Amino acid sequence: MTTSGVLTNRLSFSVKLYYGLASLGMATISSIYGALLPIFYQDYLGLTARWIGIASAVYALWNAFNDPLFGYITDNTRSRLGRRIPYMRFTAPFLALTFILVWFAPEGAGDIAIFWWMLVTMLLYDTAYTIIGLVHGSLMPELSESDVERNQLSISSSIFMLIGFILGFVLPDLFRPQAGDNTSLMSLQLAMIAVGIIGAFLIILTTLKVKERREFAIVDDRLKFWESLRYTLTNKPFWVFVSMNFFLTLMFSMATGSIFYVADYIAQTSALSLLIYLFIPIGLGYPLGNLVVKRFGLLWSQQLYLLIGGAGLVSLAFVPVNLIPISLVVTGLGMSGQQTITYNLLAQVIDEDEVRTGTRREGSFYGANALITKPAQSLALFLTAFILERSGFITRAMNMGEIFLDQSQTALFGIRLIAGLIPGISMLLGVVILFFYPLHGDRLAKLKEKILSMHAEKEDKLAQLEGRK
Repeated sequence: MTTSGVLTNRLSFSVKLYYGLASLGMATISSIYGALLPIFYQDYLGLTARWIGIASAVYALWNAFNDPLFGYITDNTRSRLGRRIPYMRFTAPFLALTFILVWFAPEGAGDIAIFWWMLVTMLLYDTAYTIIGLVHGSLMPELSESDVERNQLSISSSIFMLIGFILGFVLPDLFRPQAGDNTSLMSLQLAMIAVGIIGAFLIILTTLKVKERREFAIVDDRLKFWESLRYTLTNKPFWVFVSMNFFLTLMFSMATGSIFYVADYIAQTSALSLLIYLFIPIGLGYPLGNLVVKRFGLLWSQQLYLLIGGAGLVSLAFVPVNLIPISLVVTGLGMSGQQTITYNLLAQVIDEDEVRTGTRREGSFYGANALITKPAQSLALFLTAFILERSGFITRAMNMGEIFLDQSQTALFGIRLIAGLIPGISMLLGVVILFFYPLHGDRLAKLKEKILSMHAEKEDKLAQLEGRK
Protein backbone atom coordinates (compact mmCIF):
# COMPACT_ATOMS: atom_id res chain seq x y z
CA MET A 1 0.00 0.00 0.00
CA THR A 2 1.43 3.41 -0.95
CA THR A 3 0.62 7.04 -0.45
CA SER A 4 2.37 9.52 -2.77
CA GLY A 5 4.81 6.77 -3.69
CA VAL A 6 5.91 6.08 -0.12
CA LEU A 7 5.40 2.55 1.20
CA THR A 8 3.22 2.16 4.30
CA ASN A 9 3.71 -0.57 6.86
CA ARG A 10 1.34 -3.51 6.21
CA LEU A 11 0.23 -5.67 9.11
CA SER A 12 -0.12 -9.45 8.91
CA PHE A 13 -3.24 -11.30 10.01
CA SER A 14 -1.35 -12.84 12.95
CA VAL A 15 -0.33 -9.40 14.28
CA LYS A 16 -3.95 -8.26 14.21
CA LEU A 17 -5.09 -11.52 15.82
CA TYR A 18 -2.63 -11.42 18.72
CA TYR A 19 -3.17 -7.70 19.26
CA GLY A 20 -6.86 -8.52 19.63
CA LEU A 21 -6.18 -11.34 22.11
CA ALA A 22 -4.56 -8.86 24.48
CA SER A 23 -7.72 -6.74 24.14
CA LEU A 24 -9.76 -9.80 25.12
CA GLY A 25 -7.78 -10.27 28.34
CA MET A 26 -7.82 -6.58 29.19
CA ALA A 27 -11.48 -6.02 28.33
CA THR A 28 -12.70 -8.99 30.36
CA ILE A 29 -10.83 -7.76 33.42
CA SER A 30 -11.68 -4.07 33.02
CA SER A 31 -15.37 -4.58 32.18
CA ILE A 32 -15.87 -6.78 35.23
CA TYR A 33 -14.09 -4.17 37.31
CA GLY A 34 -16.19 -1.30 35.93
CA ALA A 35 -19.55 -3.07 36.00
CA LEU A 36 -19.24 -4.93 39.30
CA LEU A 37 -17.32 -2.48 41.49
CA PRO A 38 -20.21 -0.09 42.32
CA ILE A 39 -22.79 -2.76 43.15
CA PHE A 40 -20.18 -4.94 44.93
CA TYR A 41 -19.05 -2.30 47.41
CA GLN A 42 -22.27 -0.30 47.84
CA ASP A 43 -25.05 -2.88 47.45
CA TYR A 44 -23.35 -6.10 48.61
CA LEU A 45 -20.92 -4.77 51.24
CA GLY A 46 -22.93 -1.70 52.30
CA LEU A 47 -20.18 0.92 51.92
CA THR A 48 -21.74 4.39 52.06
CA ALA A 49 -21.51 6.99 49.30
CA ARG A 50 -19.31 9.15 51.54
CA TRP A 51 -16.54 6.55 51.71
CA ILE A 52 -16.91 5.65 48.03
CA GLY A 53 -16.61 9.36 47.19
CA ILE A 54 -13.40 9.68 49.20
CA ALA A 55 -11.93 6.59 47.51
CA SER A 56 -12.90 7.98 44.11
CA ALA A 57 -11.20 11.32 44.84
CA VAL A 58 -7.93 9.68 45.93
CA TYR A 59 -8.14 7.35 42.94
CA ALA A 60 -8.47 10.37 40.62
CA LEU A 61 -5.43 12.09 42.19
CA TRP A 62 -3.31 8.96 41.76
CA ASN A 63 -4.35 8.72 38.12
CA ALA A 64 -3.32 12.33 37.61
CA PHE A 65 0.22 11.34 38.60
CA ASN A 66 0.83 7.87 37.24
CA ASP A 67 -0.45 8.00 33.65
CA PRO A 68 1.76 10.82 32.27
CA LEU A 69 4.72 9.44 34.21
CA PHE A 70 4.44 5.91 32.83
CA GLY A 71 3.72 7.25 29.35
CA TYR A 72 6.91 9.30 29.39
CA ILE A 73 8.94 6.39 30.79
CA THR A 74 7.82 3.98 28.05
CA ASP A 75 8.52 6.54 25.31
CA ASN A 76 12.08 6.89 26.56
CA THR A 77 12.87 3.25 27.35
CA ARG A 78 15.64 1.58 25.37
CA SER A 79 15.91 -2.20 25.82
CA ARG A 80 16.59 -5.36 23.84
CA LEU A 81 12.86 -6.18 23.86
CA GLY A 82 11.82 -2.66 22.89
CA ARG A 83 10.25 0.27 24.71
CA ARG A 84 6.69 -1.14 25.07
CA ILE A 85 6.70 -4.95 25.18
CA PRO A 86 8.71 -5.44 28.43
CA TYR A 87 6.26 -3.35 30.48
CA MET A 88 3.29 -5.22 29.04
CA ARG A 89 4.80 -8.67 29.60
CA PHE A 90 6.12 -8.28 33.13
CA THR A 91 3.22 -6.24 34.51
CA ALA A 92 0.55 -8.76 33.47
CA PRO A 93 0.98 -11.04 36.54
CA PHE A 94 0.59 -8.04 38.85
CA LEU A 95 -2.57 -7.02 37.01
CA ALA A 96 -4.03 -10.46 37.69
CA LEU A 97 -3.08 -10.39 41.38
CA THR A 98 -4.38 -6.88 42.10
CA PHE A 99 -7.62 -7.49 40.17
CA ILE A 100 -8.27 -10.61 42.26
CA LEU A 101 -7.62 -8.78 45.54
CA VAL A 102 -10.31 -6.16 44.75
CA TRP A 103 -13.01 -8.82 45.35
CA PHE A 104 -11.66 -10.14 48.66
CA ALA A 105 -12.70 -7.24 50.88
CA PRO A 106 -13.55 -8.48 54.41
CA GLU A 107 -17.35 -8.82 54.65
CA GLY A 108 -18.92 -7.26 57.73
CA ALA A 109 -15.66 -5.55 58.78
CA GLY A 110 -17.20 -2.06 58.91
CA ASP A 111 -16.93 0.99 56.67
CA ILE A 112 -13.37 1.97 57.56
CA ALA A 113 -11.82 -1.45 56.93
CA ILE A 114 -13.78 -1.96 53.69
CA PHE A 115 -12.89 1.57 52.56
CA TRP A 116 -9.16 0.97 53.02
CA TRP A 117 -9.35 -2.38 51.24
CA MET A 118 -11.23 -0.82 48.35
CA LEU A 119 -8.85 2.15 48.10
CA VAL A 120 -5.56 0.24 48.27
CA THR A 121 -6.60 -2.52 45.86
CA MET A 122 -8.07 0.05 43.43
CA LEU A 123 -4.79 1.98 43.36
CA LEU A 124 -2.68 -1.14 42.89
CA TYR A 125 -4.97 -2.51 40.18
CA ASP A 126 -5.10 0.82 38.36
CA THR A 127 -1.30 1.13 38.36
CA ALA A 128 -0.91 -2.27 36.67
CA TYR A 129 -3.78 -1.64 34.25
CA THR A 130 -2.42 1.82 33.42
CA ILE A 131 0.96 0.44 32.38
CA ILE A 132 -0.51 -2.33 30.21
CA GLY A 133 -3.24 -0.13 28.74
CA LEU A 134 -0.75 2.60 27.81
CA VAL A 135 1.58 0.15 26.12
CA HIS A 136 -1.16 -1.72 24.25
CA GLY A 137 -2.74 1.50 23.05
CA SER A 138 0.62 2.99 22.05
CA LEU A 139 1.40 0.05 19.80
CA MET A 140 -1.61 0.66 17.54
CA PRO A 141 -0.57 3.97 15.88
CA GLU A 142 3.08 2.92 15.95
CA LEU A 143 2.63 -0.33 14.00
CA SER A 144 1.35 1.34 10.80
CA GLU A 145 0.86 4.83 9.34
CA SER A 146 -2.16 3.80 7.27
CA ASP A 147 -5.63 4.74 8.52
CA VAL A 148 -6.90 1.57 6.79
CA GLU A 149 -4.40 -0.68 8.57
CA ARG A 150 -5.01 1.08 11.87
CA ASN A 151 -8.75 0.71 11.41
CA GLN A 152 -8.38 -3.01 10.71
CA LEU A 153 -6.20 -3.34 13.80
CA SER A 154 -8.86 -1.46 15.78
CA ILE A 155 -11.61 -3.71 14.40
CA SER A 156 -9.67 -6.81 15.47
CA SER A 157 -9.14 -5.28 18.87
CA SER A 158 -12.79 -4.24 19.11
CA ILE A 159 -14.12 -7.69 18.17
CA PHE A 160 -12.11 -9.32 20.93
CA MET A 161 -12.92 -6.42 23.23
CA LEU A 162 -16.62 -7.03 22.61
CA ILE A 163 -16.18 -10.67 23.59
CA GLY A 164 -14.37 -9.47 26.71
CA PHE A 165 -17.16 -7.01 27.51
CA ILE A 166 -19.76 -9.76 27.14
CA LEU A 167 -17.76 -12.07 29.41
CA GLY A 168 -17.27 -9.15 31.76
CA PHE A 169 -21.01 -8.93 32.32
CA VAL A 170 -21.97 -12.59 31.93
CA LEU A 171 -19.43 -14.03 34.37
CA PRO A 172 -20.35 -11.78 37.32
CA ASP A 173 -24.04 -12.33 36.57
CA LEU A 174 -23.52 -16.09 36.72
CA PHE A 175 -21.59 -16.09 39.97
CA ARG A 176 -22.84 -13.08 41.96
CA PRO A 177 -25.61 -13.52 44.60
CA GLN A 178 -29.04 -13.39 42.98
CA ALA A 179 -32.46 -12.46 44.35
CA GLY A 180 -33.27 -14.56 47.41
CA ASP A 181 -29.66 -15.76 47.67
CA ASN A 182 -27.89 -14.53 50.79
CA THR A 183 -24.93 -16.90 50.55
CA SER A 184 -21.31 -15.81 50.70
CA LEU A 185 -19.34 -14.29 47.84
CA MET A 186 -17.00 -17.28 47.49
CA SER A 187 -18.30 -18.41 44.08
CA LEU A 188 -17.83 -14.92 42.70
CA GLN A 189 -14.35 -14.68 44.18
CA LEU A 190 -13.25 -18.02 42.69
CA ALA A 191 -14.50 -16.89 39.28
CA MET A 192 -12.49 -13.66 39.61
CA ILE A 193 -9.32 -15.67 40.32
CA ALA A 194 -9.80 -17.58 37.05
CA VAL A 195 -10.49 -14.36 35.12
CA GLY A 196 -7.34 -12.69 36.42
CA ILE A 197 -5.08 -15.62 35.53
CA ILE A 198 -6.50 -16.18 32.02
CA GLY A 199 -6.49 -12.44 31.25
CA ALA A 200 -2.81 -12.15 32.21
CA PHE A 201 -1.94 -15.18 30.05
CA LEU A 202 -3.54 -13.62 26.94
CA ILE A 203 -1.62 -10.37 27.49
CA ILE A 204 1.70 -12.21 27.87
CA LEU A 205 0.97 -14.29 24.75
CA THR A 206 0.57 -11.11 22.71
CA THR A 207 3.99 -9.82 23.81
CA LEU A 208 5.56 -13.02 22.42
CA LYS A 209 4.00 -12.56 18.98
CA VAL A 210 3.84 -8.80 18.27
CA LYS A 211 7.10 -6.98 17.52
CA GLU A 212 7.77 -3.27 17.81
CA ARG A 213 9.25 -1.03 15.12
CA ARG A 214 12.81 -0.48 16.27
CA GLU A 215 13.47 2.75 14.35
CA PHE A 216 11.37 4.81 16.76
CA ALA A 217 13.28 3.53 19.79
CA ILE A 218 16.75 3.90 18.26
CA VAL A 219 16.60 6.81 15.81
CA ASP A 220 14.27 9.23 17.60
CA ASP A 221 15.73 11.78 20.02
CA ARG A 222 14.53 11.79 23.62
CA LEU A 223 12.67 14.78 25.01
CA LYS A 224 13.02 15.84 28.62
CA PHE A 225 9.92 15.27 30.76
CA TRP A 226 8.79 18.89 31.01
CA GLU A 227 9.53 19.52 27.34
CA SER A 228 7.49 16.45 26.41
CA LEU A 229 4.63 17.58 28.65
CA ARG A 230 4.71 21.08 27.15
CA TYR A 231 4.47 19.78 23.58
CA THR A 232 1.58 17.52 24.57
CA LEU A 233 -0.43 20.12 26.44
CA THR A 234 -0.04 22.78 23.73
CA ASN A 235 -1.42 20.52 21.01
CA LYS A 236 -4.85 21.88 19.98
CA PRO A 237 -6.13 18.73 18.20
CA PHE A 238 -5.25 16.77 21.33
CA TRP A 239 -7.34 19.05 23.55
CA VAL A 240 -10.35 18.69 21.27
CA PHE A 241 -9.95 14.91 21.22
CA VAL A 242 -9.44 14.54 24.96
CA SER A 243 -12.40 16.79 25.80
CA MET A 244 -14.63 14.54 23.72
CA ASN A 245 -13.03 11.45 25.24
CA PHE A 246 -13.65 12.70 28.79
CA PHE A 247 -17.40 12.65 28.20
CA LEU A 248 -17.12 9.34 26.37
CA THR A 249 -15.34 7.82 29.38
CA LEU A 250 -17.95 9.26 31.74
CA MET A 251 -20.69 7.76 29.56
CA PHE A 252 -19.12 4.32 29.42
CA SER A 253 -18.27 4.19 33.12
CA MET A 254 -21.76 5.20 34.25
CA ALA A 255 -23.61 3.04 31.70
CA THR A 256 -21.63 -0.13 32.41
CA GLY A 257 -21.52 0.50 36.15
CA SER A 258 -25.32 0.68 36.33
CA ILE A 259 -26.38 -2.19 34.06
CA PHE A 260 -26.86 -4.59 36.98
CA TYR A 261 -29.04 -2.00 38.73
CA VAL A 262 -31.22 -1.68 35.61
CA ALA A 263 -31.52 -5.47 35.34
CA ASP A 264 -32.22 -6.09 39.04
CA TYR A 265 -34.49 -3.18 39.90
CA ILE A 266 -35.99 -1.69 36.69
CA ALA A 267 -36.47 -4.66 34.34
CA GLN A 268 -36.26 -7.26 37.14
CA THR A 269 -34.58 -9.75 34.82
CA SER A 270 -31.12 -11.17 34.32
CA ALA A 271 -28.45 -8.76 33.13
CA LEU A 272 -27.63 -11.17 30.31
CA SER A 273 -31.10 -10.84 28.79
CA LEU A 274 -30.61 -7.06 28.55
CA LEU A 275 -27.03 -7.26 27.34
CA ILE A 276 -28.09 -9.31 24.32
CA TYR A 277 -29.93 -6.24 23.01
CA LEU A 278 -26.82 -4.12 23.50
CA PHE A 279 -24.02 -6.39 22.32
CA ILE A 280 -25.60 -7.93 19.20
CA PRO A 281 -25.93 -4.49 17.52
CA ILE A 282 -22.37 -3.68 18.57
CA GLY A 283 -21.04 -6.86 16.95
CA LEU A 284 -23.13 -6.48 13.80
CA GLY A 285 -22.16 -2.83 13.55
CA TYR A 286 -18.41 -3.42 13.21
CA PRO A 287 -18.46 -4.30 9.47
CA LEU A 288 -20.93 -1.48 8.83
CA GLY A 289 -18.61 0.91 10.63
CA ASN A 290 -15.81 0.12 8.19
CA LEU A 291 -18.06 1.16 5.29
CA VAL A 292 -19.16 4.32 7.10
CA VAL A 293 -15.54 5.35 7.73
CA LYS A 294 -14.64 4.85 4.06
CA ARG A 295 -17.63 7.00 3.05
CA PHE A 296 -17.44 9.82 5.60
CA GLY A 297 -13.95 9.64 7.14
CA LEU A 298 -13.03 9.14 10.78
CA LEU A 299 -14.22 12.49 12.12
CA TRP A 300 -17.74 12.61 10.70
CA SER A 301 -18.25 8.92 11.39
CA GLN A 302 -17.36 9.42 15.05
CA GLN A 303 -19.88 12.24 15.34
CA LEU A 304 -22.59 10.17 13.68
CA TYR A 305 -22.10 7.24 16.04
CA LEU A 306 -21.97 9.49 19.09
CA LEU A 307 -25.28 11.03 18.03
CA ILE A 308 -26.95 7.63 17.61
CA GLY A 309 -25.61 6.27 20.91
CA GLY A 310 -26.53 9.43 22.80
CA ALA A 311 -30.12 9.29 21.52
CA GLY A 312 -30.42 5.66 22.62
CA LEU A 313 -29.14 6.36 26.13
CA VAL A 314 -31.31 9.44 26.68
CA SER A 315 -34.39 7.45 25.66
CA LEU A 316 -33.44 4.77 28.21
CA ALA A 317 -34.20 7.25 30.99
CA PHE A 318 -37.84 7.68 29.97
CA VAL A 319 -39.21 4.70 28.00
CA PRO A 320 -41.48 2.08 29.59
CA VAL A 321 -39.81 -1.13 30.74
CA ASN A 322 -41.00 -3.10 27.70
CA LEU A 323 -39.26 -0.60 25.36
CA ILE A 324 -35.89 -0.69 27.15
CA PRO A 325 -34.59 -3.30 24.62
CA ILE A 326 -35.16 -0.83 21.76
CA SER A 327 -33.15 1.84 23.59
CA LEU A 328 -30.36 -0.67 24.12
CA VAL A 329 -30.33 -1.64 20.43
CA VAL A 330 -29.96 1.99 19.36
CA THR A 331 -27.26 2.52 22.00
CA GLY A 332 -25.39 -0.57 20.75
CA LEU A 333 -25.42 0.73 17.17
CA GLY A 334 -23.89 3.99 18.37
CA MET A 335 -21.24 2.23 20.43
CA SER A 336 -20.25 -0.08 17.56
CA GLY A 337 -18.63 2.70 15.55
CA GLN A 338 -17.24 4.59 18.50
CA GLN A 339 -15.38 1.46 19.66
CA THR A 340 -13.32 1.24 16.47
CA ILE A 341 -12.93 4.93 15.60
CA THR A 342 -12.10 6.86 18.77
CA TYR A 343 -8.42 6.06 19.19
CA ASN A 344 -7.73 6.30 15.46
CA LEU A 345 -8.41 10.01 15.94
CA LEU A 346 -5.75 10.09 18.66
CA ALA A 347 -3.37 8.33 16.23
CA GLN A 348 -3.80 11.30 13.87
CA VAL A 349 -2.99 13.66 16.75
CA ILE A 350 0.20 11.67 17.44
CA ASP A 351 1.18 11.82 13.76
CA GLU A 352 0.90 15.60 13.77
CA ASP A 353 2.99 15.79 16.94
CA GLU A 354 5.73 13.72 15.31
CA VAL A 355 5.87 16.19 12.43
CA ARG A 356 6.11 18.98 15.01
CA THR A 357 8.75 17.42 17.30
CA GLY A 358 10.48 14.82 15.13
CA THR A 359 9.86 12.18 17.82
CA ARG A 360 7.18 9.49 18.11
CA ARG A 361 5.51 9.83 21.55
CA GLU A 362 2.48 7.55 21.77
CA GLY A 363 3.06 6.85 25.47
CA SER A 364 3.04 10.53 26.38
CA PHE A 365 -0.24 11.14 24.57
CA TYR A 366 -1.96 8.06 25.94
CA GLY A 367 -0.71 9.06 29.38
CA ALA A 368 -1.97 12.62 29.04
CA ASN A 369 -5.27 11.32 27.68
CA ALA A 370 -5.66 9.12 30.75
CA LEU A 371 -4.65 12.03 33.01
CA ILE A 372 -7.66 13.98 31.79
CA THR A 373 -10.18 11.18 31.13
CA LYS A 374 -9.64 8.85 34.09
CA PRO A 375 -11.12 11.35 36.57
CA ALA A 376 -14.33 10.71 34.62
CA GLN A 377 -14.23 7.13 35.98
CA SER A 378 -13.97 8.44 39.52
CA LEU A 379 -16.73 10.98 38.83
CA ALA A 380 -18.95 8.18 37.47
CA LEU A 381 -18.35 6.02 40.55
CA PHE A 382 -19.16 8.90 42.89
CA LEU A 383 -22.21 10.09 40.94
CA THR A 384 -23.63 6.57 40.89
CA ALA A 385 -23.26 6.15 44.65
CA PHE A 386 -24.39 9.72 45.45
CA ILE A 387 -27.50 9.72 43.22
CA LEU A 388 -28.64 6.32 44.47
CA GLU A 389 -28.18 7.29 48.11
CA ARG A 390 -29.92 10.66 47.70
CA SER A 391 -32.81 9.05 45.80
CA GLY A 392 -33.59 6.75 48.74
CA PHE A 393 -32.27 3.54 47.21
CA ILE A 394 -32.41 0.56 49.63
CA THR A 395 -29.29 -1.61 49.31
CA ARG A 396 -29.07 -5.33 50.01
CA ALA A 397 -26.80 -4.61 52.95
CA MET A 398 -29.56 -2.41 54.47
CA ASN A 399 -32.08 -5.23 53.93
CA MET A 400 -30.28 -8.08 55.75
CA GLY A 401 -28.48 -9.18 52.58
CA GLU A 402 -31.69 -9.64 50.57
CA ILE A 403 -32.47 -7.71 47.39
CA PHE A 404 -35.16 -5.05 47.99
CA LEU A 405 -37.36 -4.88 44.90
CA ASP A 406 -40.05 -2.52 46.18
CA GLN A 407 -37.93 0.58 45.55
CA SER A 408 -39.53 4.04 45.47
CA GLN A 409 -40.21 5.77 42.16
CA THR A 410 -37.52 8.31 43.09
CA ALA A 411 -34.94 5.53 43.51
CA LEU A 412 -35.98 3.90 40.23
CA PHE A 413 -35.60 7.18 38.35
CA GLY A 414 -32.21 7.62 40.02
CA ILE A 415 -31.15 4.36 38.36
CA ARG A 416 -32.46 5.56 35.00
CA LEU A 417 -30.59 8.82 35.49
CA ILE A 418 -27.20 7.16 35.99
CA ALA A 419 -27.83 4.49 33.33
CA GLY A 420 -29.32 6.63 30.57
CA LEU A 421 -29.77 10.38 30.88
CA ILE A 422 -26.33 11.47 32.13
CA PRO A 423 -24.38 9.08 29.85
CA GLY A 424 -26.56 10.05 26.87
CA ILE A 425 -26.01 13.78 27.37
CA SER A 426 -22.28 13.06 27.66
CA MET A 427 -22.23 11.41 24.21
CA LEU A 428 -24.16 14.30 22.67
CA LEU A 429 -21.67 16.79 24.13
CA GLY A 430 -18.94 14.80 22.37
CA VAL A 431 -20.66 15.47 19.02
CA VAL A 432 -20.53 19.22 19.63
CA ILE A 433 -16.89 19.19 20.78
CA LEU A 434 -15.69 17.40 17.63
CA PHE A 435 -16.83 20.31 15.44
CA PHE A 436 -13.59 21.97 16.62
CA TYR A 437 -11.33 19.04 15.61
CA PRO A 438 -8.97 20.44 12.91
CA LEU A 439 -7.40 17.30 11.35
CA HIS A 440 -9.52 16.64 8.27
CA GLY A 441 -9.59 17.46 4.58
CA ASP A 442 -6.46 18.87 2.95
CA ARG A 443 -4.70 19.34 6.27
CA LEU A 444 -5.02 15.64 7.07
CA ALA A 445 -3.93 14.59 3.55
CA LYS A 446 -0.76 16.70 3.78
CA LEU A 447 -0.06 15.31 7.25
CA LYS A 448 -0.24 11.74 5.93
CA GLU A 449 2.22 12.50 3.13
CA LYS A 450 4.67 14.11 5.55
CA ILE A 451 4.53 11.33 8.14
CA LEU A 452 5.15 8.62 5.55
CA SER A 453 8.18 10.49 4.26
CA MET A 454 9.55 10.94 7.79
CA HIS A 455 9.18 7.24 8.59
CA ALA A 456 10.95 6.23 5.37
CA GLU A 457 13.87 8.45 6.39
CA LYS A 458 13.96 6.91 9.88
CA GLU A 459 14.00 3.39 8.46
CA ASP A 460 16.94 4.35 6.21
CA LYS A 461 18.81 5.84 9.15
CA LEU A 462 18.26 2.70 11.23
CA ALA A 463 19.60 0.57 8.39
CA GLN A 464 22.70 2.76 8.21
CA LEU A 465 23.27 2.56 11.96
CA GLU A 466 23.02 -1.24 11.82
CA GLY A 467 25.33 -1.49 8.81
CA ARG A 468 22.64 -2.77 6.45
CA LYS A 469 23.24 0.09 3.97
